[in-house]
Amino acid sequence: AYIAGFNYALERNYQFIFEMDCDFSHNPDDLVKLYQACAGGADLAIGSRYVTGVNVVNWPMSRVLLSYYASAYVRFITRMPVRDSTAGFKCYRRNTLETINLEKIKFKGYAFQIEMKFVAWTLGFKLKEVPIIFTERLEGTSKMSGGIIREAAFGVIDMKLRALFGKIKGRK
Repeated sequence: AYIAGFNYALERNYQFIFEMDCDFSHNPDDLVKLYQACAGGADLAIGSRYVTGVNVVNWPMSRVLLSYYASAYVRFITRMPVRDSTAGFKCYRRNTLETINLEKIKFKGYAFQIEMKFVAWTLGFKLKEVPIIFTERLEGTSKMSGGIIREAAFGVIDMKLRALFGKIKGRK
């Protein structure tokens, strides 16, 4: 669905493309901050729960710790300077999505979020984290599972190896 949405926006010549959860965990008022970061020079603005500490409301401590330490693990393996690598609240500049070879994005779930940031960073795009307050969803249920955790844990190593061997390339 993410890739289909990105392609939809690119076909319509949108210059800034936003991604957010539709479960009301992201505050729509924060879209302005993401836009301002991209309009100010970032290629990818990330609504970050962890850039200024831990800004999460109504999550169980186990979920906060899993998310926080997952991002620390991603930073350690990839060396990508992002505090909230699993964040799904973002703004892309058009050129960033045009350059990323969306057909080569492998992962789903949280690993998808990590991979998109990592590929953008590997291709030399400027990433900027914007502090947000993340609130537990009002609608729907989490898709978190053991399979999603395994995909992310092993996927990060796979991504790093692909980058080391020059396998991550843009479309242009």
